[in-house]
Amino acid sequence: MERAQLARLLGGHATRATRMVIAEADAVVFCAQFANAVAGTGDVFLGNPKWVETEREKFHSLLAGADFLTAAPFGQGETGWLMIPTGGTSGSQRFARHDSGTVGAAVAGFKKHFDLQQVNAVGVLPLHHVSGLMAWLRCVITGGSYRHAGWKELEAGKRPKLPPTSDGWVLSLVPTQLERLLRDSAAVEWLKGFRIILVGGGPAWPELLERAAAAKLPLSLCYGMTETAALVTALKPEEFLAGARNCGAGLPHALLGIDADGAITVAGQSLFRGYYPGWRDTGVFVTEDLGALDVNRRLTVFGRRDGAIITGGEKVNPAEIEVVLRGTGEFTDLAVVGVPHAEWGSQVVAAYPQGGEPDLGKVREALTAQLARYKHPARFIALPSWPRNEQGKLNRAEVARLVGLSL
Repeated sequence: MERAQLARLLGGHATRATRMVIAEADAVVFCAQFANAVAGTGDVFLGNPKWVETEREKFHSLLAGADFLTAAPFGQGETGWLMIPTGGTSGSQRFARHDSGTVGAAVAGFKKHFDLQQVNAVGVLPLHHVSGLMAWLRCVITGGSYRHAGWKELEAGKRPKLPPTSDGWVLSLVPTQLERLLRDSAAVEWLKGFRIILVGGGPAWPELLERAAAAKLPLSLCYGMTETAALVTALKPEEFLAGARNCGAGLPHALLGIDADGAITVAGQSLFRGYYPGWRDTGVFVTEDLGALDVNRRLTVFGRRDGAIITGGEKVNPAEIEVVLRGTGEFTDLAVVGVPHAEWGSQVVAAYPQGGEPDLGKVREALTAQLARYKHPARFIALPSWPRNEQGKLNRAEVARLVGLSL
């Protein structure tokens, strides 16, 4: 797909700006600005409307540095003109280069994987985030319907009534959003009206998935990231309801692999062109996620390889511990982090939002039954503020900082 074709589908009007920055919380305004930006010829940057002044300064410094380093005019024609924000492994501000080609490939793969002619979606996630953006663009590119719904209104019971369509409706949620909706019987009935409920953005714990299965919700566990233009694997709802609990097989536009270190690799046409202002070589992209492929090439994700905790010479995977802790049903949310320790190098700590007190006796029984002793958290700490953003992603660096202040 060419940029001009995407612009026609969006119905935008070109502006004179050689570069456009869109940092807009209102969905209607965002869509209009994005459509006009795509109809232009310059680079398009998506910004988080919740950035504070220091974050905006970092963004402008990035642009200024890029202009200083490269005398080339803004934009690179058809390639790499759409900059989507991503935290990266260090949590620093970065932008993954995409364009109508990478986005179009991702939409075509999604459509074929789920056997859809049109994608009709309710958008809950913010549009400046790749998951929210792609939920909308799938509808635009396939001629489907899109309904934006604010999460707070949705959780409060203000849920859009969806007309019947031949291809049904799609919804994207993060695990914490699914958890909250499952507490409301009316919300569960609403969720049953979807053909596909994509669940990604973080690990979903077994107890949550079993509750969703018991309610016969059409979940699709999936895996993807900003660098891949959202999901590249997805479990089909019928597979989930039949008992599968992995992230499914690769979509037609993506080829998944596992390298010698156990890291997930991705090849395919939806891969980003590089981190602005740079460019990446074409070929396989090695992620920072650990995983495995079964005989049917369905993906299981183990967690971030850069998130391992070394304690007393032993390597601990926080995701493994979190699965056990969530399975106790004693936590509404939690994170396992490592904090510096004079004797052990790092100490394993489980943090959770203040407000509900877990039965630590029950928790420790579960840990003893399922994990080696060195994997058990040495401390359990309730935090008065919980740094999970609007996309549902947890800022683990901030959790670790808050834990350190409380010790």
